[in-house]
Amino acid sequence: MGKVSAIIYIAVALLILFLISHSPKKHPNHSRHRRLKLRSSFSFSNPTHHEPVAFDPLVADIERRREDRQWEKQYLEHTHPELVNDHAPGHESQPEWEDFMNAEDYLNDEDKFNVTNRLVMLFPKIDADPADGFVTENELTEWHLQQAAKEVLHRSMREMEVHDKNHDGFVSFAEYEPPTWVKNDNNSFGYDMGWWKEEHFNASDVNGDGLLNITEFNDFLHPSDSKSPKLLHWLCKEEVRERDTDRDGKVNFDEFFHGLFDLVRNYDEEDHNSSHLSHDSLESPARRLFSQLDKDGDRLLSEEELLPIIGKIHPSERYYAKQQADYIISQADSDKDGRLSLLEMIENPYVFYSAIFSEDEDDDDYEYHDEFR
Repeated sequence: MGKVSAIIYIAVALLILFLISHSPKKHPNHSRHRRLKLRSSFSFSNPTHHEPVAFDPLVADIERRREDRQWEKQYLEHTHPELVNDHAPGHESQPEWEDFMNAEDYLNDEDKFNVTNRLVMLFPKIDADPADGFVTENELTEWHLQQAAKEVLHRSMREMEVHDKNHDGFVSFAEYEPPTWVKNDNNSFGYDMGWWKEEHFNASDVNGDGLLNITEFNDFLHPSDSKSPKLLHWLCKEEVRERDTDRDGKVNFDEFFHGLFDLVRNYDEEDHNSSHLSHDSLESPARRLFSQLDKDGDRLLSEEELLPIIGKIHPSERYYAKQQADYIISQADSDKDGRLSLLEMIENPYVFYSAIFSEDEDDDDYEYHDEFR
């Protein structure tokens, strides 16, 4: 069955490529003045800022290699400035810049990196459940989620190498130090909530051995993506601690309405324009949700009662993957049937590579994450 599907894909792809190459009218999205540019998404000062992952694993790998070099350089500047200062200014940066430009040249060499051929090759990998010749929103979400998981794990492994000082494959709390950007700014996200502190560390330690393996360390750095009940409960506890202004150990309606409800509403109503709603019109749905969460009817929300909405307060990578999928389908689904054919993908390559497309004429980037976030 697999061989038959592969033959069908190849036959369809060859037919589409033939029709495109012999079409008398060139599609505007194939305009030659568009150039693929590598992004620089890593931020040492704010690594919690979410950036969409690259659609193409090959592009993601190139960007990851470049990010590793940036990270290593900035890490040395923060931890061992004497090693950086020993070199003349620009001594190391020139080869890195040349490598970067070589990578961009590679992406823009049609003989080496042909966007159409890449989409033809990737299509059957995305069209997997079921393999019916169309890419659905769910399939595209799963694809982006897989790419995001690789990205997140790669960064966690990089961080673990720094903190695992005795190189035993584990990180103890004694070995761990909060990131420099947290220590330098007490107003950083999560600092006053207990993030990066021992209670957070212990909540990530699933087996309670006082050490974090790579899976636990990954959850420690990215708790919103964890499936660990222990860590999710800790997130709820931290939300109560942050929102509980009267210090009674729970969240009353006013504390819920002025903070948490906005986060839940933004998550639920991302595709709807609800910014114009008044305070009074929002209070009714807020009270309704509050009542649904308040299982014991004490008019207060405990840590356990926040659990059903913690994933909306702290969105996971699946949330962002779905955003990317929804945006891509909205832009490339020419016949508006809610799914993508191979031809629709080939005719709209800028949508899939928009984060790295640019117009040479006016140097404007086509960055879709600015449009859907």
